[in-house]
Amino acid sequence: MDELVNQVASRTGISQDQAREAVQMVVDFLKSKLPAPIAGQIDAVLSGNTLDDAAQQAQQALGGLGGMFGKKD
Repeated sequence: MDELVNQVASRTGISQDQAREAVQMVVDFLKSKLPAPIAGQIDAVLSGNTLDDAAQQAQQALGGLGGMFGKKD
């Protein structure tokens, strides 16, 4: 998330603190509007994981749900 905050601050001329607050507001808004697995991918990407890593984590989480309904791999 730091990379995004730095870009917002440099492109808009606002302080790092203001940029961090703006980015957090946008992230929170997006996460509230998206399905949970996709919202989790946003967190993963912002924490420094690649999108592929985030997709694998979401797939593993969803795969576990199959076992709850009797589906086996």
